[in-house]
Amino acid sequence: MANLREIKKRINSVSTTEQITRTMEMVSTAKIGRALNREKQSEAYRAAITDVMLTVAGDTAAGPSSPLLVNPKTYDCALLIVINSDRGLAGGFNVAVERAAEKRLDHFRRHGAKRIELITCGRKACEYFRHYDDVVMAVEGESDDPTLERARVIASYVCDGFASGKFGRVDIIYYHARNRVDQVLRQERILPLDSEVLHTARGPRANEAQAPQRLTSPFEYAPSASHVLSRLIPSYVLTVVHQALIDSAAAEQGARRKAMHSATENASAIIAELTRTYNRVRQASITTEINEIVGGAAALEEY
Repeated sequence: MANLREIKKRINSVSTTEQITRTMEMVSTAKIGRALNREKQSEAYRAAITDVMLTVAGDTAAGPSSPLLVNPKTYDCALLIVINSDRGLAGGFNVAVERAAEKRLDHFRRHGAKRIELITCGRKACEYFRHYDDVVMAVEGESDDPTLERARVIASYVCDGFASGKFGRVDIIYYHARNRVDQVLRQERILPLDSEVLHTARGPRANEAQAPQRLTSPFEYAPSASHVLSRLIPSYVLTVVHQALIDSAAAEQGARRKAMHSATENASAIIAELTRTYNRVRQASITTEINEIVGGAAALEEY
């Protein structure tokens, strides 16, 4: 059994760790409120521009030959945007994104992609894919406070590559902050638009239980719906990328708060157990000393 000094030293060590994790939990709790407010504001704008995109794309005038609606079974090149955090101590936040990215890469390869380019956002993603040959852009140091300028650089690369026919598919993987507690992994296709999505677009509904209806447009497009659609692409892609970066930042703080809360509770449980062990060892030591004193006194009385 460990002696009192060793137990006391371990209690002090775990107590220090508990103070650190509790502080980090408080910091994440303070940050997540601002991050969620920012995410909610960007989500509203994204929903609006997505409605516009789906309305124009689903219009008959757009035609089935629009490149945004073409869903090829095979493609020579694909682009994957991976978003996670710059720091750890967030539970399985980063690992889940990296595993999902690996599965998505395999999915692209099974569909005949000969080349798959990566855009990594977050130091953890950059480190994980540092040996991958086709990382065309690596963003570090902005996971907790993403900027519109960075999103514009990424969106420009996506739009230029898709417009030139370089990419046949563009996907994005990130964590969505549902609320302060729950985070959901999202894997979304940015381009081309999925034809099935056109039938489940956000539209007017009588109540929440009613199934979504495809939006219809009463407008006439000049010179054509396809032309209007092509002009909407840059704004749509920029909005999706920027909102994903903001959403991931909020989810990161939520995941870290949850991880630090669990770590604090575990540290408290360990301290309680060590304290009970310390008290038992101390009591046993006192009992042993009393027995030795009583035994020594009895021995002296015999003489």
